[in-house]
Amino acid sequence: MEYKICCVTGHRPQSFPWDYDNDASAREKYFAAMKAEAEQLVQMGYNYFISGGAIGVDMDFADIILELKKTNPDLQLEIAVPCANQDRKWKMPFKERYKRILYCADKVTVISEFFTRWCMQRRNEYMVDKSDLVVAFWNGTEKGGTFNTIKYARKKNKNIKYLPLSFFLETP
Repeated sequence: MEYKICCVTGHRPQSFPWDYDNDASAREKYFAAMKAEAEQLVQMGYNYFISGGAIGVDMDFADIILELKKTNPDLQLEIAVPCANQDRKWKMPFKERYKRILYCADKVTVISEFFTRWCMQRRNEYMVDKSDLVVAFWNGTEKGGTFNTIKYARKKNKNIKYLPLSFFLETP
């Protein structure tokens, strides 16, 4: 099977422009839009998805792809892990969710055995290099890992689809 590959980049909850844990309205809109985006990507022929597995956008997108795999088993999910102990400081509910995602993924790629200063960026570069399309759930801040991934994707002339997180604050 030939793969059309898409990776996702995005923020952790503390960088969302709303309270990720407590703003149910924004969160519902966010998940609905993310699922609709994933479904559209599948309709466009994307069948291999890469997520970094971090708390926030990465895990949310991975869970949506795992849900879509239930009705479309040809979809593939790869988790690109920056270091083997990425979850070492996470709270238990996130650790459990992460372990479930890793277990259910079709492939897990570990970039570095241990945390290093550059393992997150190397993971992001790996995802971009392997992908035909980069989907960025971005808050517009021009610093941090999401922006560095966008800059790298631009440098590599990758197709990028931007989904601004501020959209989820708008009322219908």
